[in-house]
Amino acid sequence: MGLVFDIQHYAIHDGPGIRTIVFLKGCPLDCPWCHNPESKSPKIEFMWWSDKCIGCKACIMACPNDAIIFNPGLKINEAKCNYCEKCINECYSEALMIVGKDMTVNEVMNEIEKDIPFYEESGGGVTFSGGEPLLQPVFLNNLLKECKNHKIHTAIETCGYANPETILTIKENVDLFLYDIKFMNGKLHETYTGVSNKLILRNLKLLRDKNVIIRVPLIPGVNDDFEQMEILGDFVFNLGFKEVHILPYHKAGIEKLKRLNISKTPFHITKTLSEELINKIEELLVKYNLKVKIGG
Repeated sequence: MGLVFDIQHYAIHDGPGIRTIVFLKGCPLDCPWCHNPESKSPKIEFMWWSDKCIGCKACIMACPNDAIIFNPGLKINEAKCNYCEKCINECYSEALMIVGKDMTVNEVMNEIEKDIPFYEESGGGVTFSGGEPLLQPVFLNNLLKECKNHKIHTAIETCGYANPETILTIKENVDLFLYDIKFMNGKLHETYTGVSNKLILRNLKLLRDKNVIIRVPLIPGVNDDFEQMEILGDFVFNLGFKEVHILPYHKAGIEKLKRLNISKTPFHITKTLSEELINKIEELLVKYNLKVKIGG
């Protein structure tokens, strides 16, 4: 069993061709700019849209455990909730949803296999994302093996913060690693994500014999300086990797935080990413004989 929070079909990013993206829940990093904050917790959660809610309180009446209150917005007592989803089924305005579902390998593969004709036509496959998929290593590796048995191309989106033994165990079943590097500066990495980058950079060295695309979430005023990019370019080039994707920041995660009822101040960006700056960063990295793409 594994905890999955979404499965997207017919995706055209995050790997070659038309892809199915399987999002596994839980992440060891706490990046304040995360555009999927619902992916961070390794537990099932609820999301509530206050602007959709009509205040009918059908969810309260449907709950057999009295786990829901309005005070003033909707609150769920997780100690009482057994995630039966009766509240969601009775929500007329579809303002309430559950994030996270326990699924078996077979259940996930049934979803993946629906898209096999699209993989064959486009050269696509499956991308395992998150959160951090390596946080569920046994479940992930069983899925990877099943995909290999079906001759399905596999990719993993990862922050690289995992036990090195996990990397060594799964890497033979992965065709493409989409590997995030947020900072080369270890102090900044720990300040913004809550963990050191030493393990991340060390694990990347274990993948020298694999197909790896380095991905850099570019956060204005945080990690968009040329000095950091030069260090990154030199590091990636010396490891023998050939491709870097720059992922410009967007604000999608801010509204999601509100829907999760997380008492956390949204990450405010005071600067913007100009096209000129992005082009200069691209030019800088190209000097290290790297193929650079803007966007994933």
